[in-house]
Amino acid sequence: MHISLQAETLGVLFGIPVTNSLILSLLTTFLLVGSGLLVAYSLKVIPNKVQGTAEVVLDGILSFMASTLGSLEQAKKFFPLVATIFLFILVNNWIGVLPGTGSIGFWEQAHGKEIFVPFFRSANSDLNTTFALALITMVAIHLYGVAKLGPWRHLSKFFIFTKGPIYFFVGLLEGVGEFAKVLSFSFRLFGNMFAGEVLLVIVMGLVPLLAPFPFLLLEFFVGFIQALVFAMLTMIFLKIATAEVEH
Repeated sequence: MHISLQAETLGVLFGIPVTNSLILSLLTTFLLVGSGLLVAYSLKVIPNKVQGTAEVVLDGILSFMASTLGSLEQAKKFFPLVATIFLFILVNNWIGVLPGTGSIGFWEQAHGKEIFVPFFRSANSDLNTTFALALITMVAIHLYGVAKLGPWRHLSKFFIFTKGPIYFFVGLLEGVGEFAKVLSFSFRLFGNMFAGEVLLVIVMGLVPLLAPFPFLLLEFFVGFIQALVFAMLTMIFLKIATAEVEH
């Protein structure tokens, strides 16, 4: 039994390492983009099953956002970012649980012993992926804030010069907190998904028949919850970033 904290490298393309988690991440991207294009180019007044399913999912996400944010207008504005993050994380998590992920691969010599290298690995069990998601999310949140308030009013949340040294120090702490959110986002998602992957590997190694099934269902549920938590925190931070500054 071999459990690697780091995603395994399958090869190098133009000097860039291609890992098994990157392969699954690209697969998820192609599935989402392909599904979106398929639905977009087959829109009808009377929807078919595919269009109807897409409408139900997207309308459900929008309604949930509107109820959470308290504003349909804000929900529509934040929808592209939040829905993309939610669906990307959710599909990544669920594909990572499917049979074949982590179990189909090849053996190679490393450090004087043979280790198994899977072709596919859950993208969110790779810290590089979750860190990239967190970084992109926080940059997008601040861009929304700048677009709504303007650069100076947005920065005035973190650089407070007019209310005394205590408020100035509090503003600096808020700025540090924005960087801490990147780590919090990335390690929360990575920790939960990597722990689930390790659990499945151990259970399948000990009792390969029937016993893993309840754990597979549990991981599908955990994958949904983690995608929902990431999306909800993104919504909350978006609402805070675009709130008016009190002077």
